[in-house]
Amino acid sequence: MEEKTTIERAAPLLAIVIPCYNEEEALPITLPVLTALLDEMKGESLISPSSYIMCVDDGSRDNTWHMLQERHRLDPRIRAISLAHNRGHQYALLAGLMEVRDRCDAAVSIDADLQDDPRAMIDMVRLYRAGSDVVYGVRSSRKTDTFFKRSTAHAFYSFQKEMGLETVYDHADYRLMSNFALDLLADYHESNIFLRGIIPQIGLKTSVVTYERASRVAGESKYPLSKMLALSIDGITSFSARPMRWIFYTGLVSFVLTLIVAVYVLISHFFTATSNPGWASIMLSIWGLGSLVLISIGLVGEYIGKIFVEVKARPRFAVKERI
Repeated sequence: MEEKTTIERAAPLLAIVIPCYNEEEALPITLPVLTALLDEMKGESLISPSSYIMCVDDGSRDNTWHMLQERHRLDPRIRAISLAHNRGHQYALLAGLMEVRDRCDAAVSIDADLQDDPRAMIDMVRLYRAGSDVVYGVRSSRKTDTFFKRSTAHAFYSFQKEMGLETVYDHADYRLMSNFALDLLADYHESNIFLRGIIPQIGLKTSVVTYERASRVAGESKYPLSKMLALSIDGITSFSARPMRWIFYTGLVSFVLTLIVAVYVLISHFFTATSNPGWASIMLSIWGLGSLVLISIGLVGEYIGKIFVEVKARPRFAVKERI
């Protein structure tokens, strides 16, 4: 019986996509590191000599765009697009991926802060050439995080899993995608974007590369706890109706508790003497049910708001300028 042989893919034309928002401090460090990495991979014949970097200026308010223009003049491999206004990390990343989709064989997305180890790209490219269409960069540990950040991150992934959202644990947006995977991603037209949830749904052959995460090379984090919470809520409400079902279950539990309280109130009324009959049960019911109703209305409103955005089908981003 003949053994099946895997035909290795040719050296890809690689595009490195970097979403940028107010990164004038980080880019002078990041871009030389990445261009040197391109030279190294080109020297090892891992990638095509035409490989390049695509930066996406997400409506920065600092000198980011002018810096990118200057870097492009010095090195044409550094290309960039400027969005008409700030749309957020997920939209900027999607804009970059769609920009390079027809101009590359594979694209790697990475943040400008270099917390994700750029050298993991070498293994990503090797796995792509071995046949993988999506390669996830996954943190090998969180020992560099504070206890609070580590705990909230674990809670973040656990809660998403409990809500029925399929994500890759300890993976952010550092990944390689083949041109075929990018074409499939382009078929997802929703306005509420959560790429960490969309891409696992694409399927295809996937692999994982682990790496140690470092500190930011410069500047401040663009993802404080408030934005992480907002991203988590967006992801859950965009991909799962389970919270709506929880409202129903909570209503059932509340109804059972109401029956129990009703029995207690009747017993108290007929068999015990109280100074203020019914006061405690009424107050607890008003506050408890009132809070439950407000939470439920807010959750339903979150879903209705997403429907409102989707049905208008407005452009998800607008490219103002290209270099």
